[in-house]
Amino acid sequence: MIKTLETAITSFSSWIWDWPLLILLIGGGAFFLIYSKFTPFLYFRHAIQILSGKYDNEKAPGQLSHFQALSSAIAATVGMGNISGVAVALVAGGPGAIFWMWISAIIGMATKFYTCTLAIMYRSESKEGKTLSGPMYVIVEGLGRGWKPLAVFFAIAGLIGTLPAFTANQLTQTLVDVLNWEDSAKLYIGIALAIIASFVILGGIKRIGLVASKLVPFMVVLYFITVFTILVLQIDKVPEMFVLIFSDAFSGEAVAGGALGYLIKTGVKRAAFSNEAGIGTAPMMHGTAKTNEPIREGLVAMIGPAIDTLLVCTLTALAILSTGVWQQSDDNGISLTLAAFNSVLPYGIGDVIMIIMVLVFAFSTLFSFSYYGVTCLGFLTKPKFGKYYNYIYILSIIVAAVVKIDFAINLIDSAFALMAIPTVISGLLLAPKVNKQAKLYFEKLKTDSFK
Repeated sequence: MIKTLETAITSFSSWIWDWPLLILLIGGGAFFLIYSKFTPFLYFRHAIQILSGKYDNEKAPGQLSHFQALSSAIAATVGMGNISGVAVALVAGGPGAIFWMWISAIIGMATKFYTCTLAIMYRSESKEGKTLSGPMYVIVEGLGRGWKPLAVFFAIAGLIGTLPAFTANQLTQTLVDVLNWEDSAKLYIGIALAIIASFVILGGIKRIGLVASKLVPFMVVLYFITVFTILVLQIDKVPEMFVLIFSDAFSGEAVAGGALGYLIKTGVKRAAFSNEAGIGTAPMMHGTAKTNEPIREGLVAMIGPAIDTLLVCTLTALAILSTGVWQQSDDNGISLTLAAFNSVLPYGIGDVIMIIMVLVFAFSTLFSFSYYGVTCLGFLTKPKFGKYYNYIYILSIIVAAVVKIDFAINLIDSAFALMAIPTVISGLLLAPKVNKQAKLYFEKLKTDSFK
């Protein structure tokens, strides 16, 4: 029964992530990029100012500050996808897959600008006074009630896509590898993870935002310092690695049979898991930001792919490539990244650092992802019932800890693909509304109307 389910999900994931969906994500993102005339990119400095709190307004509707909203969204994206997902991409597609992750991230920045701006424009509020946001509310409020089936489709897929299958699986695998425990320990690790995560998750969005805003800066700085140390020790090989990434991006030589199409799909898939642009999760978090200006949160959201894919994923890729472990080992996922660390850093230090980073990265992701499922269930039922998803989520951490990595990857990939369809379609249809808002906002900004 389980074997049949694994085979079915693997086949579905392979089919759904073929060219039609890639055209939707990359084609849709390219449309946003061109339709915006690259204008949001010209205001990247302004986005940093917003993030710093310059325009914060505590009286504005919403629940999280701009910084907390981005931190929570990044907490969900800068996680196992950046440590483990990059390794998966290298094993499956070779160095060239990283180039296509970069392309996907740049396009994804435009996608996030539009989808997260729309999340603020069309958010709602529950009877309990809590902010309701995400693609399902954008669809219903922006496109009309006639489009509700598409919103329901997103929410149902979201209940699966926001499960902690990949994160819990890879965190458990790390602890087993580093501590040399038996596979039988995975169940107990899963139970411990579920208990720890429940303390934050059951506290709601404000506690998640508060914890994420503390964890994210710490984990990004720690990761940067560690990987930079590895790259400094391997500095003579770094230029060669960039050449390898660019040369392999169009040849696919590292892929069996040299299939360029497979290489592109691998890069885009892993980038989608890394930064979630076009998937629809980030708008649920960014939609809770305290602001009266939708464009502001769109600009802040745009920073996400730049951090998690262009910076963090690139550092991980260079660390793995420069050490050569991707060619010398049969490991995959987190085990490959760990092998790269241990091949350069003094004995034992790689293990310790990896455990610390994986724990911080994984828990930040586990905390944030739960909110997405709560939002989806709240939409399908009533907002006040959404909190019951947390119990399903906590239980699934235990299950995810013991399943195979391939099953975890294919399950989340399949759900993400389904979530992307309503997210991108609604974004494309409502893009003119965003452009209209952007024109007014940037005109006011030029005339210092916000001062």
